[in-house]
Amino acid sequence: MSPIDELLVSFFLLVGAVFAFIGSLGLARLRDVYSRLHGPTKATTLGVGGMLIASAVYFSRTGAGVSLHEVLVTLFLFITAPVSAHLLAKAALHLRLPNISGAPQGPASGSFGPRDHDVAAGAAQDVLRDAAEQ
Repeated sequence: MSPIDELLVSFFLLVGAVFAFIGSLGLARLRDVYSRLHGPTKATTLGVGGMLIASAVYFSRTGAGVSLHEVLVTLFLFITAPVSAHLLAKAALHLRLPNISGAPQGPASGSFGPRDHDVAAGAAQDVLRDAAEQ
């Protein structure tokens, strides 16, 4: 492996490690659930992505050919992290967990009422019924 390749791999490993550390630190240090979602979904995702790029470069240069395993894992990570963060935020809103930042929770009225839950449950039942019919 050439020195340029080694520098490239080292750069992506260091940048990935720094982002992963910052994301983990944010998860541990931030005060409420909504703030804590940003650490693992943004910074840590970039950190793991950087390390996977470093791994792809290393194994592509030292192996028999292009390494696509890391690219697939990165793609999977970038697709699933925002979806899981969205579901966690929706669950926190549904459970009415406290928000320290003072931002409004729920619709313009300030909170979710029983009618909002019934509408969401009805929509979910419609989706499940449509899926069962197909």
